[in-house]
Amino acid sequence: MRKTLTALPAIALFLAGCTATPATNAADAPLAEPVASPVATLARDAAMPQQAADAYYVDAQATIDAKIAARGVKPAKNVILFIGDGMSIPTVTATRIYAGQKRGLDGESYKLTMDQLPYSALSKTYNNDAQIADSASTATAMMSGVKTNSRTLGITGKAAYDNCGSLEGNRTDSIFDLAERAGLATGLVTTARLTHATPGAAYSETPDRDWEAFVGVPGADVSSCPDIASQFIDWPEGDGFEVAMGGGRSAFLTGGTQDPEYPGKTSDRKDQRDLIADWLAKPAHKYIIDRAGFEAEDFASEDKILALFEPSHMEYELDRAGDPSGEPSIAEMTRAAITRLSQDQDGYVLLVEGGRIDHAHHAGNAARALEEADQFDQAIQAALDMTNSDDTLIIVTADHSHTLTISGYAKRGNPILGLSSTSLDGTPDKALDGKPYTTLGYMNGPGACRPTDEGFDCTRQDLTDVDTTDKNFLQQSLFPMWSETHGGDDVAIFATGPGSELISGVMEQHEIFQVMGRASGLVAGPEAE
Repeated sequence: MRKTLTALPAIALFLAGCTATPATNAADAPLAEPVASPVATLARDAAMPQQAADAYYVDAQATIDAKIAARGVKPAKNVILFIGDGMSIPTVTATRIYAGQKRGLDGESYKLTMDQLPYSALSKTYNNDAQIADSASTATAMMSGVKTNSRTLGITGKAAYDNCGSLEGNRTDSIFDLAERAGLATGLVTTARLTHATPGAAYSETPDRDWEAFVGVPGADVSSCPDIASQFIDWPEGDGFEVAMGGGRSAFLTGGTQDPEYPGKTSDRKDQRDLIADWLAKPAHKYIIDRAGFEAEDFASEDKILALFEPSHMEYELDRAGDPSGEPSIAEMTRAAITRLSQDQDGYVLLVEGGRIDHAHHAGNAARALEEADQFDQAIQAALDMTNSDDTLIIVTADHSHTLTISGYAKRGNPILGLSSTSLDGTPDKALDGKPYTTLGYMNGPGACRPTDEGFDCTRQDLTDVDTTDKNFLQQSLFPMWSETHGGDDVAIFATGPGSELISGVMEQHEIFQVMGRASGLVAGPEAE
């Protein structure tokens, strides 16, 4: 169980609602009407989380406190954290060009929604034990304010990977824990599994991010180290999540149970616990598995919604485009979540993750990665259209980078997924081996080799007659790996709303927690110690 936080003097936040001002980029689909923010006066008890003595926490607290002393901070009634999983700076640039060209516009000068947010910074993504981090440790940094070890969730760097016994004294309180204890509404939206690393950092504490449906250590004491899906259902904070939508149904079904949409696909659980039944046993709790259920739900009600649209991750947008019976897009889920959370007059904290940007990069597949990033950007637009910049802090960032590169000397307007060309007639540029090359490539990954009857051919393929814009094309990479890796370079942070004035310069990733916590009045400053 999590420790009880120490309550500190109430901070009164005086907030008034007004009409939302849409950003200039319109999403492809029509957006819902803005949700008006009610005039409200909020009294919140700022808390000192249990990880407040951690050295990383203390340093970040001092840094953000210095910014507050110099600039002040406006109170935020609501907080929305957008995480584009694996959305490196080259990914943002390539997505900008892709999105513009896709709409028949000049890609290079096109502006994504995130480009237009008024504050920006760079985020350093290393963690406690690695130069190049994974999604679990980086998500923990943003949601709990500490750097931790790779492949661990919701615990400090003093806890050991795969060691349940090391958790005591090394647990953390996430911004979602604090929000629920303060009476705010909370929500999760992801295109990955709901139990995956990024959303898992909101509610779980585990020494192994892979323990989504079961604890994978023989003889482990499950009572002290439960699986991540169980932790979601048993989350003890407040009255629990108001809304949670994504994939990952298989971790919630009784072991051996067939998936309702995929005959032959059975649950990943190793026990006989039915987590869906446990969810539905609670008052006013609803469960959705498809678009029909999504469209039938009244998100303006007080229902608590768990929507799991796939056994594992949700489908890539390019693989379900044009299917009216398919899954909702990330923008649609974001609209629904904001509608539901806005029913709470006390405010809310929401996480929106574009999880499949990362997965497409790991596959060396830029087309799917850029489409996922474009969809993620449309979800940001949906949030801007439905919220008020006077009372809602929106932060857009990535957890880590990837090895995607944009190179060569392609002329203005050259297709971003195409072959590099400097000539007016589109003749491809050639490398020293006499073969054309694409503008986009990866430092490593599966695109270095092609399977043959004898094994693999790792000589560079001649792309002259290859459609490199096809969604299934894998960009060429320098050295072969089954899965492309993360990158260690900084990622961008974009922000708007109260508290966004603290986003500047080159920031430690775990400072993002302090920005959200201090602006929302949920986290106490160092003067309270």
